[in-house]
Amino acid sequence: MIVLVVDGYNMIGDWPELQRLSEKDFEAARNRLVEMLAEYQAYVGHRVIVVFDAYTVRDVERNYNHLKVEVIFTKEKETADEKIEKLVKQIMNVKTKVYVATSDYAEQWTIFSRGALRKSARELLIEIQAIDIDIQKDLKKQVELQPKAKIPLSEDVLKTFEKWRRGDK
Repeated sequence: MIVLVVDGYNMIGDWPELQRLSEKDFEAARNRLVEMLAEYQAYVGHRVIVVFDAYTVRDVERNYNHLKVEVIFTKEKETADEKIEKLVKQIMNVKTKVYVATSDYAEQWTIFSRGALRKSARELLIEIQAIDIDIQKDLKKQVELQPKAKIPLSEDVLKTFEKWRRGDK
């Protein structure tokens, strides 16, 4: 099994689309990051965990799943780096390869010393962009492979036939 643990605010601060979005609406930037990670997860099949820092917020740790991505907000006085280090320690075993996505150099060395592998924010973004391109190519190929009618039919007739095929009235 492969697990990707992402330092959420690190990605938001590094990825241009999320930087721009965070200037207007920070929650929208977080949600967009989770959407991007969900697409990544669906394509590659890895478990994805994103950790957001709640260091200055008076609250308990919050964990939930959104679009099949595990989202964690740290508890009060706990940094994302501390939580990521704990997660790596919990998840690491012989059967599990753990990647941590962060551009924090000190954190990269810490998790590397614990046996996890690192991905910089830039590397993860490039990987996600490549996956988006692959998805677009796959979609285009699917459209091209759809069977074509031998007799040209209007869009209305095609819609009617499709309804009949599905059993709709």
